[in-house]
Amino acid sequence: MEFFCYHRDRAGSLPLRRELTEEHWSYMDRYEAELIARGPAFTADGETLAGSVHIVGLPDPAAARAFAFDEPNHQAGVYRDVLLRRWHNLLGRTMADFPGGRTGDDRYLVLGLAPQQPPATAAPALGLPSGIDHDELIAFGPLLSDDASTWLGTAALLRAPDPARAQTVLAPHRYAQTEVYRWEFGGRR
Repeated sequence: MEFFCYHRDRAGSLPLRRELTEEHWSYMDRYEAELIARGPAFTADGETLAGSVHIVGLPDPAAARAFAFDEPNHQAGVYRDVLLRRWHNLLGRTMADFPGGRTGDDRYLVLGLAPQQPPATAAPALGLPSGIDHDELIAFGPLLSDDASTWLGTAALLRAPDPARAQTVLAPHRYAQTEVYRWEFGGRR
């Protein structure tokens, strides 16, 4: 099973995050084979940390909760909350397979959160977006309930020239809210 985990940073937690960098990376090293994508997200200024994305394949929701909540930054209070959802990897690849490579300041996280009670037509077909060059997608898939029966939104990591273009990966009329963050490949440097 695949899971999307977005730890949102608590205001003022950067010093603590820096102090725990090695602990965080050592923890993530234990999941290296299971990680589909990972990395920090930033606010519009491109410098202020907003959170951390981890997309991981694990056996079940209990293992995903343990992964998300046992993480050292979470345990120490770096994060204000955690978005943890079942996810489906529509690209069938990891970020390491992204043809655009690791570097560049033109990477984005786009989250589309479903309306509280989406009409039957609001849930997208579980396919890749049309009108988007799929070579620009790093990760893409639906956010789902634990049993994968309910669509709760969509998460995308992609390369785009600017935030407005990145947001077009999702059809805005389908979502109650969309969020766009600068994002970069994570892991040890």
